[in-house]
Amino acid sequence: MLRYILLDKRFQIALFFINLFGTIYGYYWYKEQLVNTPPIFLPFVPDSPTASLFFTIFLLAFIFQKHLPYIEALAITTLFKYGLWAVFMNLFTLMVEGYLHWTGYMLIASHLGMAIQGLLYAPFYKLKLRHIAVAALFVLHNDIIDYVFEMMPNYSSLHNYMDGIGYFTFWLSIISIVISYTLTVKNN
Repeated sequence: MLRYILLDKRFQIALFFINLFGTIYGYYWYKEQLVNTPPIFLPFVPDSPTASLFFTIFLLAFIFQKHLPYIEALAITTLFKYGLWAVFMNLFTLMVEGYLHWTGYMLIASHLGMAIQGLLYAPFYKLKLRHIAVAALFVLHNDIIDYVFEMMPNYSSLHNYMDGIGYFTFWLSIISIVISYTLTVKNN
């Protein structure tokens, strides 16, 4: 039943537009931070919108029965990583502040959806080890940009916890890479 839904063109088109609008909103959400970001770091700051952009491109190609393996590898790895990262950071904000604005709950739901959708389409990705390796380099490089060059998303109440968040993020990257490999390359 789930496979039937995932392969239904109407569902794919609806999911495409949901991700397209979510991607646009995500880049808009980062607008203030992007204005203050040095140009060399611009591709690495809006993590979640870039992850959903990869998935949006994958969906467009998939609707037309095309495969873009590097985009597929980037989609599954980044959707899982940044989807869960945002869920955990919003829950951590709730713990630290004792309160979470309604947009935080919206971000939890939408980012959990990101992580899940990337995994649901795993059986349809056509990946090899080299594709996962490129995605791995991308996410680990992004961790360096975020936590060495301090270009991570702004969560002002969590600023005092950046070392721990960076450590958590590194291991979330490793888990995302392993899961992406296991669900695609290893299972093929």
